[in-house]
Amino acid sequence: MTAAAGIGYALIALGPALSVFVTVIAKKPFLVLTLLTSALIWLISLIILAGIWRAFLPLGPSVWPYALILITSVGFQEGFRLLFWKLYMKVETMLDALAQKVSKPRLSLTDKMQIALAGGLGHGVAHAVFFCLSLLTPAFGPATFYVDSCNKMPFFLVAALISLGFLTIHTFSMVIAFNGYAEEKKLHQLFVPVIHLVASMLTLVNLIPGGCVAGVPLVFFSAAVTLFYCGKMVLERITSNVDDIPSRQRIG
Repeated sequence: MTAAAGIGYALIALGPALSVFVTVIAKKPFLVLTLLTSALIWLISLIILAGIWRAFLPLGPSVWPYALILITSVGFQEGFRLLFWKLYMKVETMLDALAQKVSKPRLSLTDKMQIALAGGLGHGVAHAVFFCLSLLTPAFGPATFYVDSCNKMPFFLVAALISLGFLTIHTFSMVIAFNGYAEEKKLHQLFVPVIHLVASMLTLVNLIPGGCVAGVPLVFFSAAVTLFYCGKMVLERITSNVDDIPSRQRIG
């Protein structure tokens, strides 16, 4: 392994996030603040979970304790996602009040979706940093590393690819969740924790000998489903929002 390989793994995990940050998030300070707040909330939830599960270590060779950890982790993180939404709603109310006071337009649908995107990206980046970048230091050395259950792919590559998959899931799940909470659509609200849980449970396939060959594509499939669902939802929301604007206003 070389420095180029280590940087390559880091870019696999965080390259798309960097592109979104530069093209969308970095242009607006409030979106940067939203991203940092979201990442902090995700890390707090993980620290609390780590403190709870620390008492039960070591877990042993059975897969069921790991499944239980994933179930509780997903439930806990989804609870923090709802908390993040409630905090955002309070901020949105204050921003709208301020905009009305200074005769500025309220937050548009695009603004709200960008805020949700920034929040999701914060979750995804925190996940990638914790579960991938923190493991990459040995990748800059002269050799690579394989685990017994996955001798077909380097451990660092598996970590980078899975982090990229979850970065995609976290980022666009936040957009789906925010829309679901705002519109009170149960299907959107239910989709987010379900796809999160399914993708998390699919990582257990990597514990099976040679399972990473199937586990990584399955996580990517979950990410593709999330991306497709989000795109479909955003298109429907934008279309309905345009239809709600009077024709004179649209022409003008």
